[in-house]
Amino acid sequence: MGQRVIMLVDMNAFYASVHQAMDPSLQGKPVIVAGDPDKRHGIILAKSYECKKYAKLATGMPLWEAKALIPHAIVVKAQMDLYVNYSAHINEILHGFTPLVESFSIDESFLDVSGCEKLFGNPLEIAKKIQNKIMHEAGIPCSIGIGANKLCAKQAADFKKPMGISTLWPHEIKEKLWPLPVKELFGVGSRLERRMHLLGIKTIGDLANFDTRILKSRFGVVGLYLWRCANGIDDGPVDPYSLDTAKSIGHQLTLPRDYIGFEEIATAIFDISELVGARVRAGKYIGRTINLNLRDSDLFYYSWSRTLREPTDLTEEIYQAAVTLMTDVWPQWRPVRMVGVSLSNLVPKSAVQLECFSKREKMGTINAVVDVLRESYGKNCVLRGRSLLPEGLFR
Repeated sequence: MGQRVIMLVDMNAFYASVHQAMDPSLQGKPVIVAGDPDKRHGIILAKSYECKKYAKLATGMPLWEAKALIPHAIVVKAQMDLYVNYSAHINEILHGFTPLVESFSIDESFLDVSGCEKLFGNPLEIAKKIQNKIMHEAGIPCSIGIGANKLCAKQAADFKKPMGISTLWPHEIKEKLWPLPVKELFGVGSRLERRMHLLGIKTIGDLANFDTRILKSRFGVVGLYLWRCANGIDDGPVDPYSLDTAKSIGHQLTLPRDYIGFEEIATAIFDISELVGARVRAGKYIGRTINLNLRDSDLFYYSWSRTLREPTDLTEEIYQAAVTLMTDVWPQWRPVRMVGVSLSNLVPKSAVQLECFSKREKMGTINAVVDVLRESYGKNCVLRGRSLLPEGLFR
């Protein structure tokens, strides 16, 4: 078997690029995406590449401060449902090249194109065709990293933006990866960077050649994991069902900013539970096990599950179980960058005796009516009050 060919397709300035694709008059102009442009206390969620030359402009900055830096910037309101739709369309394009597509976040997807050379050309040719097709059909620029595994593809995608195509093959790791600051390694956040600097680890190469016994004693299994990453070692497959456990339905989403505190995180969990509940009901399933997945600001991934006494397809029960998991295991102070919720241990709904005249039956009826309305008139025709909070994802 030959060397695997893995790609990471990374949409450039995704939120802002979506608005520029929707409105050609915004192209070539500095675009700022904010939570609520009508409020001076709103914050920056994203910015177009035309804003990049203003080094002090940063995501999370108060909108009034950003406008002082770039008075001529065009501010648009974030529309998460629009970004989700664009992300789904782009993944459909990627499936035209390979069935092995794994959504890593709303603006990033892994592809395994091993063996596709006879159909589409060598890896660089495949990447160029993907890049051109996304730009032509969706109007979104992207950068693509190519490597023998997911980690190297992810690192390579950051080498050149926007509209870059870069490789990180095993023989290129020492030259391309090792000279970079250790903070550029996937999984190393600011806290880990400071702790590594205390050990004299300043570059990825320093980490790759460091004593693994010391790394394990200082950082535990995380230290060994990062040592493997620094050496370009990653055996993980590209999994189109990465959120699924055996027979499950789920959804994950990278948040527009880091959420901190139970109230903010719970609002995101609620909106994602809405999507999961609708998909479960559309498939005519019910399930017993709720799975909650969170990724923190240092990009570490955590997962927990809880099995219910009775199977369900109700949004309210999916949410309640997921948010209970969150409050049980997650520190209030720890930021969350990505939220995923799934329902597993599924069985056909027709196989279960339904309760009549119960509160659950009434909730089921309400859920079914809302599903029909949204299918007919759009996802935002009916919104729950919680989704209208500033942290809501699909307003």
